[in-house]
Amino acid sequence: MEDLPVINRTYEAYKNLAAILSTLPKQERYSIGQSSENSLLALLENLIMAKHAPKAQKSAFLIRATAQHEITVLKLRLILELKLANETNVLKLQAKLAEIGRMLGGWRKSLQ
Repeated sequence: MEDLPVINRTYEAYKNLAAILSTLPKQERYSIGQSSENSLLALLENLIMAKHAPKAQKSAFLIRATAQHEITVLKLRLILELKLANETNVLKLQAKLAEIGRMLGGWRKSLQ
């Protein structure tokens, strides 16, 4: 079964985040790093649930996914502002997350 493009992009974003987190100082890796990872995994989980949910329930999962997306973006911005990781890598990941956000918005709009 083919994955949706938004799920593929989120999977790629997770791989990029994992690479960034491996470079964080130990204390931050287990605080903001672990929290960021959990948020992105929750986003991926909600996208997969929305993919398989009946049409009437898709919207609820997409709302949760949108919230997790926004939380992940904020945590990444914090990592960037505190200069905890390579700025270039974080900016590339932020660009991927922006694309994921647009895809999510389009999916939500198509259900209305």
